[in-house]
Amino acid sequence: MRFWGGIAIVIFVGSAHSALAAPFLPSLNAAVVPLPFSPVVVFGKDSRRTAEDFAIEHHVDLAELRRDHNASGLIQCGDAHGAGQLTLSSNVVTTAAHVFYDENGIPRSHSCTFDLMTDGKVTHVPIDLTSIVAGSTNPYAVAPAHDWAVVRLAHRVSGVKPYTLAYNIHPNEPVTFVARGHIDWGEARKLSLEECLMHDQLSAAEEGTREFSFDCDTGDGASGGALMFDKDRFQIGAILVGWRSNRPFNAVPFSRTHYNFAVTMEGDFRKAVLAAAGNLTAQK
Repeated sequence: MRFWGGIAIVIFVGSAHSALAAPFLPSLNAAVVPLPFSPVVVFGKDSRRTAEDFAIEHHVDLAELRRDHNASGLIQCGDAHGAGQLTLSSNVVTTAAHVFYDENGIPRSHSCTFDLMTDGKVTHVPIDLTSIVAGSTNPYAVAPAHDWAVVRLAHRVSGVKPYTLAYNIHPNEPVTFVARGHIDWGEARKLSLEECLMHDQLSAAEEGTREFSFDCDTGDGASGGALMFDKDRFQIGAILVGWRSNRPFNAVPFSRTHYNFAVTMEGDFRKAVLAAAGNLTAQK
């Protein structure tokens, strides 16, 4: 049974609450209405960082860090938004299926854009909605491991380096969660970066994708954001899909009853990225 909490959908399951970390937010082109609470899932102290703070803490060049993550953007569909990123090609975007389809499996809008921020300027690129390949077009009605989508843009984006794909995704791996769109973060536009850990495998789909818990902090509207793997954390291996908690909206430690979850870029998800990028042999 679904309940509305502010403007974020919450699903009641037994004694716990669960929700897709959905883009149930005003369009960023609309006036932002203050919420009665912030649907943000944190595990104690909020460890998300701005690009500026992340660069200082990790002793890296800020301009280089921003260039490395210019591929991270926002998908706007009507009155909703979610996160997405250029992946493998300058006209291919990966995200969660529920960014495009609502709780009834209905498209959120007849037109959507992918918004990138480079050099302080926002670029709006139309999305070719006829190109969507998704694990499900009714993601709320199926297991979370099917909640993924790949889409092509109407044209290529110049001057932005797409993320590459990660290999050999295992439990208990360190990751960096990189996304825009958090409801409480820089008017849902600014980039957020955080180092954390991908924990246990929770489920698997026949199509080859897997669902894992992870302990990065998130806010609603960041669905589809990237979990980055490899030594330098520049290869995308999974996307944020949602959260489950018996104490939603409380800053309590990560546990089996309070966690975020992600879907891996494996199986049909990976094949869809390769096909959209026109590369059927590389990075298998």
